Amino acid sequence: MASSREYLDYILEQLSGLDGVTYRPMMGEFILYMNGKIIGGIYDDRLLVKPTASARKRMPEAPLETPYPGAKDMLLVEEVDDPAFLQQLFRAIEPELPSPKPKRKKGAAHDKN
Repeated sequence: MASSREYLDYILEQLSGLDGVTYRPMMGEFILYMNGKIIGGIYDDRLLVKPTASARKRMPEAPLETPYPGAKDMLLVEEVDDPAFLQQLFRAIEPELPSPKPKRKKGAAHDKN
């Protein structure tokens, strides 16, 4: 089941107090980014985030769920109606995530030394 645009819009509204939150549609679902880092996504109209230490601390009872077959488990965020909680959660998770890998430019020559 694909996620609805309405659910994405609702989550983005809850996160509207944060800078740097973006998304990318991916096969009927939505990947969520903060400052260029993948922080989670919306899968089957569920908000799932990476299971970092701070996410587990803020949601100790949150179930681990699989976004899609073969993917790594993520934490289900059940408190989506609390903008302050969601914003605090995203602010806590973001520093724990690796920086995005720089993309190579198309057609760039490979350096073979």
